[in-house]
Amino acid sequence: MKYVDEFRDASAVKQILNDIRRQATQRWTIMEVCGGQTHGLLRFGIDDALADVIELIHGPGCPVCVTSTELIDRAIEFAQTPGVILTSFGDMLRVPGSRQSLATARACGAQVRSVYSPLDAVTLAEKNPQAEVVFFAVGFETTAPATALAVQQAARRNIQNFSLLAAHVRVQPAMEAILQSPQNRVQSFLAAGHVCTVIGYKSYDELCRRFRVPIVVAGFEPVDLAMGILACIEQLEAGRYEVENCYGRSVQPDGNPHAAQFVNDVFESCDRSWRGLGMMPLGGLQLREAWHKFDAERRFASKPIALCEIGRCRSGEVMCGRIKPPECEAFGGECTPEHPLGAPMVSGEGVCAAYYQYHQPMLMAEQHAPIIS
Repeated sequence: MKYVDEFRDASAVKQILNDIRRQATQRWTIMEVCGGQTHGLLRFGIDDALADVIELIHGPGCPVCVTSTELIDRAIEFAQTPGVILTSFGDMLRVPGSRQSLATARACGAQVRSVYSPLDAVTLAEKNPQAEVVFFAVGFETTAPATALAVQQAARRNIQNFSLLAAHVRVQPAMEAILQSPQNRVQSFLAAGHVCTVIGYKSYDELCRRFRVPIVVAGFEPVDLAMGILACIEQLEAGRYEVENCYGRSVQPDGNPHAAQFVNDVFESCDRSWRGLGMMPLGGLQLREAWHKFDAERRFASKPIALCEIGRCRSGEVMCGRIKPPECEAFGGECTPEHPLGAPMVSGEGVCAAYYQYHQPMLMAEQHAPIIS
């Protein structure tokens, strides 16, 4: 199959990994900031295959995982409000808030529905004019264009009973915060290919120069990931600190201007609290003043909700690359996908879920065999 099989060619991957080993004169530390990349690195065995020459650490690459307990508690509050239907993506429903998840609230009678697209929530509102439909909008810049389009569609179709609980987050401020941390160990980044498909990668130029780190845009298949790591190593060994695109079949320097324009028309950057990481300056998106009538928090006056993190969950340390999931005392015992303590064990892109799926010895026989053997 074109554009899939050739990027899963085991012999090609092994050749690239051999090139990495030949060129690396020291053990470099690289962070990927995409949950899909994390799962690819673990699923195909690339992390283990390079463990002697590269340390791969995992950043806050899952927007579901970094959604704050405050916003989840707010979504639950809306879902429990008479006449309100709370909608969101399916992997958001099991993420714990301070006391319960949306799935638990639904089991107790709250109106919570899973949708595949923000436009599904708009259609639901149109078909149920007697109810207020709130879409809990999560995701990086990748999903923000669809949310912006949904808001514009609701306005165009004069749907008055649709609103938004905005929880979109921005990747670059998180990368900058990690680099500024006194505990930072990141020497190079694999940038999220799907985010760059929308926003491009020109904005990373200044970040590279200021912090002297290479940033390489990479895809998700094993050849993509190996090529991205090789590009990082080539730059580090040469003392170069540039943005490089290894995902040219999907990513252009300016991204997708049409999608970006949808986002810019509806949203503006704002400070946002990230689960486990605290307040992230300009780390989120909020509705612009012209679209405030679609802001659920303005529509449904409610009291402030205090931030409250689950103390036993060390997701903040995991998502900053300070520890690996197995170093958390609760991992695989008290915290499992069936009974998660934190979001990274819930989401399909969560790093803890990836380690549980691909690095648990008793489960390995049930998984896809690594491409590297």
